[in-house]
Amino acid sequence: MGPKGIFLVIVRAGIVGAMALTLVGCDTMSEVQWPWSETPPPTVTVQEPADVKYYPSDEPMRLGLEHFQRGNYGIAERYFRDATEKAPRDVTAWIGLAGSYDRLARFDLADRAYRSAIRLAGETTSILNNQGYSYMLRGDFTTARAKLNKAYAREPGNPTITNNLQLLNSSRQYVQRSGER
Repeated sequence: MGPKGIFLVIVRAGIVGAMALTLVGCDTMSEVQWPWSETPPPTVTVQEPADVKYYPSDEPMRLGLEHFQRGNYGIAERYFRDATEKAPRDVTAWIGLAGSYDRLARFDLADRAYRSAIRLAGETTSILNNQGYSYMLRGDFTTARAKLNKAYAREPGNPTITNNLQLLNSSRQYVQRSGER
């Protein structure tokens, strides 16, 4: 490439740089001076407040639920913890945090999160069911049965509670203690 070619590359780079500086300094697309055409490209549409489905502060909660459903319990725990820090009165975030701790076998922290949820909403059917499942994961079948039976008494038609009771019954059959046959 000769001196004329290098000069053209430098000039083009300068034009691109000047255009980039013009774009960086503007708050909106309408302030940009478009040297290569008469009309600027259409402005980016702005979402109307009525169209907003969630607030940015709900993002940790949404991501916590998403990662929990995918089985990424460690990542879900981080997002649920963030959600409880941002909205300490959000019962769903506390239950999600407790469930994440259960799946990570951090039962001490799960108990603490369940207590926070109970302080806010009382001993709901959902919390009782989740605590029952938590105790089942720990191998404490007696406490698990007590929690699940209490939840079942409140909502006998709830399929999740029924499934957890069936899971508890089948789990108990496979556990062998010393001296049992």
